[in-house]
Amino acid sequence: MTDYKQTLNLPETAFSMKANLPQMEPKRLAHWLSSALYEKIRVTFSGRKKFILHDGPPYANGKIHTGHAVNKILKDIIVKSKTLSGFDAPYVPGWDCHGLPIELNVEKKFGRPGTKLNHAEFREACRTYAQEQVNIQREAFMRLGVFADWEHPYLTMNFSYEANQIRAVSHMLKNKHIEKGYKPVHWCNDCRSSLALAEVEYKDKLSPSIYVTFQVNTIHPNKLSGAYLVIWTTTPWTLPANQAVAVHPDLSYVLVNADDRLLIVAEDLLTTVMTVLNISTYQILNTVLGNELKGLILQHPFYSRKVPVVLSSHVTADTGTGIVHIAPSHGDDDFRVGKENGLNLETILGDDGCYVPSTDLFAGLHVSKANDAVMQTLQEKGVLLHQSMIEHSYPHCWRHKSPLIFRATPQWFIRLDKHHLREHALEAVNQVQWIPATGFNRISAMINNSPDWCISRQRTWGVPLALFLHKDTHEPHPKTEELLEKIAERVERSGIQAWFDIDSEELLGDDAAQYEKSQDTLDVWLDSGVSHECVLHQRSELQFPADLYLEGSDQHRGWFQSSLLSSLAISGQAPYKTVLTHGFVVDERGYKMSKSLGNVIEPEDVLKNYGADILRLWIASTDYPGEITFSTEILKRTADVYRRIRNTARYLLSTLNDFDPALDKVAPENLLLLDQWAIHHANTIQERLKADYDKYAFHDIYQLVHHFCSIDMGGFYLDIMKDRQYTMQKNSLGRRSGQTAMYHLLHALVRWIAPILSFTADEIWENIPGEKVESVFLAEWYTELTLFEGDLSVDQKVWKDLRLIREEVNKQIEQRRATQELGSSLEAHVILYVTTDRYDMLQRFGDELRFFFISSKFTLQTWNEKPIDAIDSGVDGVVVMIKPVTDSKCVRCWHRRDEVGLNKEHSELCLRCVDNVSGAGESRQFF
Repeated sequence: MTDYKQTLNLPETAFSMKANLPQMEPKRLAHWLSSALYEKIRVTFSGRKKFILHDGPPYANGKIHTGHAVNKILKDIIVKSKTLSGFDAPYVPGWDCHGLPIELNVEKKFGRPGTKLNHAEFREACRTYAQEQVNIQREAFMRLGVFADWEHPYLTMNFSYEANQIRAVSHMLKNKHIEKGYKPVHWCNDCRSSLALAEVEYKDKLSPSIYVTFQVNTIHPNKLSGAYLVIWTTTPWTLPANQAVAVHPDLSYVLVNADDRLLIVAEDLLTTVMTVLNISTYQILNTVLGNELKGLILQHPFYSRKVPVVLSSHVTADTGTGIVHIAPSHGDDDFRVGKENGLNLETILGDDGCYVPSTDLFAGLHVSKANDAVMQTLQEKGVLLHQSMIEHSYPHCWRHKSPLIFRATPQWFIRLDKHHLREHALEAVNQVQWIPATGFNRISAMINNSPDWCISRQRTWGVPLALFLHKDTHEPHPKTEELLEKIAERVERSGIQAWFDIDSEELLGDDAAQYEKSQDTLDVWLDSGVSHECVLHQRSELQFPADLYLEGSDQHRGWFQSSLLSSLAISGQAPYKTVLTHGFVVDERGYKMSKSLGNVIEPEDVLKNYGADILRLWIASTDYPGEITFSTEILKRTADVYRRIRNTARYLLSTLNDFDPALDKVAPENLLLLDQWAIHHANTIQERLKADYDKYAFHDIYQLVHHFCSIDMGGFYLDIMKDRQYTMQKNSLGRRSGQTAMYHLLHALVRWIAPILSFTADEIWENIPGEKVESVFLAEWYTELTLFEGDLSVDQKVWKDLRLIREEVNKQIEQRRATQELGSSLEAHVILYVTTDRYDMLQRFGDELRFFFISSKFTLQTWNEKPIDAIDSGVDGVVVMIKPVTDSKCVRCWHRRDEVGLNKEHSELCLRCVDNVSGAGESRQFF
């Protein structure tokens, strides 16, 4: 027996079947860094049209989690795809570096400012800690394969950024959008600071539910004298601050005799209130409109204070009693009512959450303990009608998870209505593309319902609100704009400590005695919100407005809104053209990932066990605008898809082991029909992929590439052409045609996956033969996928029918293999019985159809010759019959042919193999 293996063109490649991503990726990353690949990309695409994705800065605290990975990888996919499309797409990463979480971590080590460290030393410790966190997160993001200007990120604690933030505030002051005010704000007793709306989250909380009486203390014509107005509240601690009771002017109120006590409640709520108070027998004595109650003087439940009845439209008959107690310093509506009626607006709670010393009965008591004390006092005074507990949604600090209070304090605000900022913001969002479209409704609702933005904080580690305020009027110095620029120049040289070190006389001269420096810092949402001013406007490689902002869907109330409002307040223009959001990562049961549930999958564990490309492929596979489901099982399935894509690339590379494109490439018009189809089909796929990348539809890209590799290639094209590649002569047209097609397919495929499977694409690129640019990331979309106009190769109906027929043939062969009638498809004789029009279409392919069906024998018959037991193919006008072939097997190509043995010199070969081994070589036209 002759060994004919050496006469075959067997595939060979150095591209490993096993990816070993956890070991391979760090080495490839090191090469990217040492070769300055990111910088080379910038040089290569310099001068092209720009695409700017502006990075929303993650907070510099703690290791990255899966949500971080989702965000950064989505951004990286977009930036790399835009580079493929020929854009100059620099990506400048950022970090949010000021604020309370960093303060708290430094406090754990050094205590509060003024204990082990003075304020200046404390700020420096915060800066050091933040930089350490930035370095940790930067290494993690780089390990994910994210391309960025990692050597020059923007940090909100960079001196230049801090200085430009002060300048941004100056612009907003000049445009009259920032004013000082006194009003209730969300206050965290743990933070000891006001909070922005974006720092507030709502959680269920158990609160007291109490009904309290205020006795009428004046003579009234409607026999209301001595009666009791009943209020309902879930915040007993606010009663020491009570200054009035409010009713709605148009609601009907009833005077009822209940257990010999005269009570007044809203008529619509009477039955409900009586039920709660467990009063079954009562008599209605009188009915009045709320407007008639105005001016009544009431006795405070436990103070000697007299409080008036006032009117307010915010009072409803939905819950409670239809009568609301007013504590102006502890609620937005209360504060408004207080201002309208000239009530005392001063707060009775200090910064520490304790009642101030002048508070009768409760001086020094912390608000967290006040409810019980107030209720005990009410009980002793005989004015507490009912008490119970209810669970309701209540604002909490998003950092401490502790309940907040409303507390009136002097703060600085960006006014939303005074100079039409809210109106302009609502106009601006109409000009922005929101993806998904529901983002428009979310941001519009946020803007519509947002109170004035409180931008001042009482913290140590933050950009100062660098204002000189008059000691008496508290108004900023008349030369504030000029002073802010001088302060910014100093901060640019030495950071925010410069403000605290400035001697007022240096800048104010003789005015210094009349002014004091503001000790407030700026809201961290303003820190990140003005990045358009501090980054996009400052760095020459970027531009304003950004083409895209991409963050989690919670940022409609956070960064998207703070960026929009600050940009409009400074320049009158939105900072972004498009806003894209992603959802949050949950487990397979839909639960948010948390350590307490034990369902957290850390990115570092995925990298260790699977590699970054698997994580990147999973993220691309998700329908990311909604909740993103993640589990170990999902990772395993993703790894299976990755192997399919990798093995497709590996096979394409292995068939090109002796292919020199400069010498061996076949001209498009000379390619075999199947190869023309493959290239034309890849062109069609590429156009769809380009459109999907432009729409950020990565899930569709994942599906399309997976289908291309597993079905179009593995299940069709590569399956058919293996015989030709292995058995035809090395330099034959048929073989070089196939290699040419696979060379084009590989060049296309590696670009398609590069934004997603970056490490793998780079590895593939290294192994592609022929001249090419240094890296796939310096390439653009492949342009040599020829469209074969007017040829059978692009007659999609023909190819659709052929593939449907082939699917039916394969199905029947597999059924016969299952019953052991056949061992493989090469033991099959495929017979098609077709109608006249089908016959005319198929007969042109002749005997080459046996290669198309990967069978040893093929016969085409007319429709009227079909036997009764022939099986419908699923294509009109075609039925299929499969018969076993009993001819001898060619040891070289494994086809069973009756001509095996006819050539005495090569008695084990079929005649086409004889021709390929020792003759002129086989010739093919189609497959």
